[in-house]
Amino acid sequence: MKRIAVLMSGGDAPGMNAAIRSVVRTAIGHDMEVLGVQRGYAGLVEGQMVPLSARDVGGIIQKGGTILGSARCAEFRTEEGRKRALCSLEDWGVSRGWW
Repeated sequence: MKRIAVLMSGGDAPGMNAAIRSVVRTAIGHDMEVLGVQRGYAGLVEGQMVPLSARDVGGIIQKGGTILGSARCAEFRTEEGRKRALCSLEDWGVSRGWW
């Protein structure tokens, strides 16, 4: 089964939870698993991911911000930080093909 990750970067904005919900439900409809990266690129570098199901994203569109959180990450701007992020994706079994 293909596994993808969804990540929110930048500051909170209206519609972020709706976007997360849409990604999760669409992916499930295409027989994929979804991981939510917590705290944006900082969470990607640190490997902070959680599995997301349809139940996890039910009732989130009316909540402000993002259920995954977002954070700035100076480390991601470095080659070493990006390598750590790739290792996190591999460790979590995120399917290759887009990264």
